[in-house]
Amino acid sequence: MINSPTHTTSVDRQYSSTPPSSPNQPPHFVLRSLIRKNIWELHPYRCARDDYQSGILLDANENALGPSLPNADPTLSLHRYPDPSQVQLKSLVAQFRNLPSPDYVFLGVGSDEIIDLLMRITCIPSKDKILITPPTYGMYSVCAQINDLTVVKVALNTEADTFQVNVEEVRIKEAIPPPEDTDESVKVKRAVAADQSIKIIFLCSPGNPTGTLVPLSIVKSLLDFADFKGIVVVDEAYIDFAGPGVSAADLVHDYANVCVMQTLSKSFGLAAIRLGMALAQPALITILSNTKAPYNISTLTAEAAKGALSPPGIDLMRGTVSKLISMRDGLITALDALRSFGLGTAIGSNNANFLLVPILKRGSSSNQEFDNERSARIYKRLAEQMGVVVRYRGSEHGCGGCLRITVGSEKENEMLLEKLKQALEEEK
Repeated sequence: MINSPTHTTSVDRQYSSTPPSSPNQPPHFVLRSLIRKNIWELHPYRCARDDYQSGILLDANENALGPSLPNADPTLSLHRYPDPSQVQLKSLVAQFRNLPSPDYVFLGVGSDEIIDLLMRITCIPSKDKILITPPTYGMYSVCAQINDLTVVKVALNTEADTFQVNVEEVRIKEAIPPPEDTDESVKVKRAVAADQSIKIIFLCSPGNPTGTLVPLSIVKSLLDFADFKGIVVVDEAYIDFAGPGVSAADLVHDYANVCVMQTLSKSFGLAAIRLGMALAQPALITILSNTKAPYNISTLTAEAAKGALSPPGIDLMRGTVSKLISMRDGLITALDALRSFGLGTAIGSNNANFLLVPILKRGSSSNQEFDNERSARIYKRLAEQMGVVVRYRGSEHGCGGCLRITVGSEKENEMLLEKLKQALEEEK
């Protein structure tokens, strides 16, 4: 007997030509006023699996004889297009992050797809702007340039290496971005109040490369700021390393103008599957779903993610995170032993799986006496002659002389310490 085709409802798809209304919180935010008119009125592409997912499927021009892959797992049906809505996976994400339903979850090809989509649905090329808080993740600026958007920079407060958001003065900044060398004096509320073409504020929490967590009180103050009509995007790629109760995902229940990005690349150790997640109110999620390319999440990615978000997978992740945090603390102590060779103390707040450490002038013990040239030489020596690859970040705001060092395995950390000591001794 042939099974009757399974029909997928519009609720399952999350596709709609008219996005659902959003809650009136905060009252100054109106999603329809933010979204580009052509995007709001978009009739999304309907792919074959939007309507039917079982039966004799002769609607998508798939290869009916199966994949040309030796020993392929037949249960994966790799010759079929993947589920375009991924409701089961979204349900696992929603449950893990304590959200009401899968309608609060969008899945992307890494967080980078989500960053690009958020810009495309809200910002008009050659007209609108985004705001970032350097030092921060470089893809915000790259995606902005691709979409022909201006980037307004409001530097983090670097006093005592705190790297916190300058909130109270993100309001009055002149509409024309200042020269690069005056960015440090620009604050966030001042900027968005003076320039209504700023549609997105990107906050990285914990920060990359700073490892500093943005307190929820700061995020809420921006969400409640009536002069800003756009959305606040909180990028939480490293959130599981920062402890419980600090994720902005909790704000999604009440605020329609927040979008939280997360990933399985870091704490879950699944960088290869490229799965990013946007957590937001259903109205914004619907817009993202309408705009994305069909079948953006592969079957292999979805199956790996479901395993990771199962109870055993979550337990394994938490155990791994606990070990990495312990190893991170041990690495901080071990690096301190190299201070006599011109290595500074780690800066930022160390709420991620990496450290940001300045290379100093030879003989110095003060982080203020960093040496970018020596740092760059040590970076290249480590990578090209010693087989240890870290990341040079000395050119970024507040990160003079800094190398960003990922917490590795125990053996990798031992090798790092050995080779870094050698490089510090040799590079005058």
